[in-house]
Order: sequence, then C-alpha cells, then structure tokens
Amino acid sequence: MQEYRVESLTKEKSILFKGVYSDFVSKAVSEYKFELPPLTFEEFVDAVSEGLIQCIVLYENDFPTAFLVYTTAISESIELNMIHCLGNEDLIEKRKILLEEFLNRTEDLRKKAVVCYPMMGSQGDFTGDIAHFGFRFVGLAVLRFLMNDEQSNLIFDKTELSHVGYQMRIAPWNNSYKKEAIKVIHHNFKETSDALFDTRFKSMQGTEDIINKIIDSIYGEFLPEATSVLLHLEKPVGFAFTNVTGGKIANIPLVAINKEFRGKGYSEHLLKRSVGIIKEYTIKGDRAFSEVNVTTETDNYGALKMYRNVGFKEDYSYTQAYLPISK
Repeated sequence: MQEYRVESLTKEKSILFKGVYSDFVSKAVSEYKFELPPLTFEEFVDAVSEGLIQCIVLYENDFPTAFLVYTTAISESIELNMIHCLGNEDLIEKRKILLEEFLNRTEDLRKKAVVCYPMMGSQGDFTGDIAHFGFRFVGLAVLRFLMNDEQSNLIFDKTELSHVGYQMRIAPWNNSYKKEAIKVIHHNFKETSDALFDTRFKSMQGTEDIINKIIDSIYGEFLPEATSVLLHLEKPVGFAFTNVTGGKIANIPLVAINKEFRGKGYSEHLLKRSVGIIKEYTIKGDRAFSEVNVTTETDNYGALKMYRNVGFKEDYSYTQAYLPISK
C-alpha cells in the first residue's frame, strides 16, 4: 500500500530529491516545451533556499516521486510553474495531492491574487483534473520566425506594406516614451484574456510594473533598438516591445496600438521593423539570434493573420490555466 506525504524542499533534505529533479530536467525541453534548459539541481536548490521559488515535494513511502513549483516573487499573480511526477503510476492522485497542498498553502494569498499556470507540453493532460478545482482556461499559440527558415524569410521580404502615412513615423524605444507606453498597453490589455491571468494589466500601476520589468531586463535582456514605437505627431501611439528570453531567442511580448489607429496595418509595420532589426543583427554577426517568437490567443484570428503576414509560423499551442481570486 502506497503512503503519501508532502513536505517543502529544504537544502538539508535535497539529496534524495535529486533523482526526481533530474528526471524533470531530462524532459523539460522534449515534453514540457522549455525553450532553454532549466536550472541545474544546485541552482534550483539555491533558488528555493533564497525564497525565490517554493517547492512542494511528494514522498511515496519516504521516496520523492513528484513535486510542484510556484512563486509569488515575479508578479501580482501566484505563478504555478510546474507539476512533475516520476513515472506514470497514479498520476492523477499524485497531482491532486500536490495541488491540494498548494491551494491550502496559498489560501490567504488567493483572496487577493489570481493563480496562473501555463500548462506547457504534456502538462496539458492535467486540464480536465484541475478544472474540478475551479481553474479556467485560455488557449495560447506560440508562433516563431526562424532565422534560417527560407519560407519565413521569403514571406518577410515580399511583404509590402502601405506607406506609414502623413504625420506618422516609426522609431526605436526611448525612455521618454514610458508614460505613454503604460497608457497604451493598459487600455489595450485591460479587458483581454491576458488580464485574467495577469491582473496587473487591469490597472495603470500594474501595467507600469510590467513595462518596468521589460525595460529593466527582468524578463530577459531588453532590446531598445529592436523595440518599435509608432508616433503620431511625435506622440507614441503604438508599441512592439522586444527582448531576449535566451541567448539566441528574441521575443516580442507586447504589441499594442491606440484604438483610433487600429485596423490600418500599423501593427505589421511595427512587427516588420522589430523582426528586421533582429535579422540585421544576425546577418551582420552582431548577435546570433536563432528566432523571434510571439504568443497570442488561439482564437485571435486577426493577430494570427498579422503574424503570418510577416513570416511567423505557428509552432505549438498550450493551455493557460488561471484560478480567479477566491471570494
């Protein structure tokens, strides 16, 4: 008979944990769609010891066979990062025990914060189970522009955009644009699905935190030259932010334009400039980027078409789960 118990990971008890963590590392890219290798075992244990992440370990007859990782240090949300089990036996039961413990530990926090859980790769198999805990879901698609993809480059090169227009121009990022960026991003995202699992978008103060963390390179190295800004009479009215999520992977985390300037093709202008800068870096050998990637809702057909028109291709989709604030 199996006996289960849960404990927080500590440095003192981390030796036995190494086996299940190593199993996770071996599957991080292939099964969980990690873009980059995860932390080494030593780095992971240090991050837990420093309180940067929290790790709940499931013991099966005194042997660690599963774990759950979450953090409250990055945003206003409680970010559930990973649930990993060793082997395939009793997966539903193990995940349930870990999730129940997580919900118990975060009970007070959940009265003020949303839980968000990107169910990458095989974690999507858990969707039906966590729905019973009140989680809701948004489908997200990841699109990539691969630097060495001939078709993507051909589409990019052949994409003809209309003239940006009188009184309009596109410029690189300048820190003087931050105040307007906060307004534009807030008004574009406050009622979108993004705001369901990252509630910072719902307020100007929260949006400022997002923008600050992008331009301060908290989410990855910020690329001001590759960040494109749409100006109308020299006032910023649109943005395509660009950063680096890995040494060779560029990312466009936010694209937004003021309502009165939408539907005129300006988003494609912003995207083409940002991708063009990344391509230029790569061609000249200044930076060795392998791709640019973006994420959007699977049912946002306008955005999907916009990205395709510039040469992006859908790579995979995943379920973004979120648990609304506890009443």
